[in-house]
Amino acid sequence: MKMHFKSLVCLAVLSTPVFAAQHPDPLPSWNDGATKSAIVEFVETVTTKGSDNYVPAEDRIAVFDNDGTLWAEKPMYFQLFFTLDRIKDLAPKHPEWKTEEPFASVLKGDIKAALPHGEEGLLKMVMATHAGMNSVEFEEMVQAWVKNAKHPITKRPLTEMIYQPMLEVLDFLRDNDFKTYIVSGGGADFMRPWTEEVYGISPEYVIGSEIETEFAYTSNGIEIQRLPNVAHINDKAGKVIGIHKRLGRQPIAAFGNSDGDLQMMQWTTQQEGVTFGLYVHHTDEGREWKYDRNSSVGRLDKGLDEAKKEGWTIADMKNDWKVIYPN
Repeated sequence: MKMHFKSLVCLAVLSTPVFAAQHPDPLPSWNDGATKSAIVEFVETVTTKGSDNYVPAEDRIAVFDNDGTLWAEKPMYFQLFFTLDRIKDLAPKHPEWKTEEPFASVLKGDIKAALPHGEEGLLKMVMATHAGMNSVEFEEMVQAWVKNAKHPITKRPLTEMIYQPMLEVLDFLRDNDFKTYIVSGGGADFMRPWTEEVYGISPEYVIGSEIETEFAYTSNGIEIQRLPNVAHINDKAGKVIGIHKRLGRQPIAAFGNSDGDLQMMQWTTQQEGVTFGLYVHHTDEGREWKYDRNSSVGRLDKGLDEAKKEGWTIADMKNDWKVIYPN
């Protein structure tokens, strides 16, 4: 029998104080309430042996979007910051970029003029900066950039623009034998060099967009060369395809923040048994940003309506989170 966690929320509110009295608080950065209770009760429900809703450890799979769900995404996706910096670094080798858009606008410092070139312009920038090298070179490049990159507004390192409450959810699930995967529209090879240190998620648990690669014999030995062609866009329905191809199993819990996560949320929750879906709703203009339906980055419109209709959990960042970032 399919069971959305909507039917268990009332039970969660009642039972969580008993659970908390017996165990240390697994989510100390979450305010007490229906959202926190729903998370705790879901985990307790599927991990209690003898329960009709018990899920074996091998089937405890939880998938997480990255941008806007595990770390911030304003004023624009962090991988785009990396792309823009790469354009500036590569510009001396490409004099044609002085007059070729969208590169010309980037080099002039007019990012707003560069972005309206749409998906074609974005892909053009990504292919020019993410391909033409081997996999090791790209990994080292990303590691060096992430180590030094800072947010343009908060001035915090990007790796500190992560959400403390969501780190606790990751730990709580793993403590209960869940396998936690990142399933992001961002590049898999962009995330893998740093996700283990930042989130405790090793590279093989990262599913993202990919460019084409090829096996090559070179003077330096065997290499994996990165080619300027798109292999997979891991967004919207592409997230479901990415999970299916990589895992061969269906998750029982999904966490996202935008319409780009909608199909992943639907696929996860519309199956037999107890499932869990949670949307992070950006409602805190004081400590972070407030946005949803009309945002150009991380738009949450259809997903917000679907969440309310289906009874998915909505984490109100302003009201549910005691803190945003790690201290």
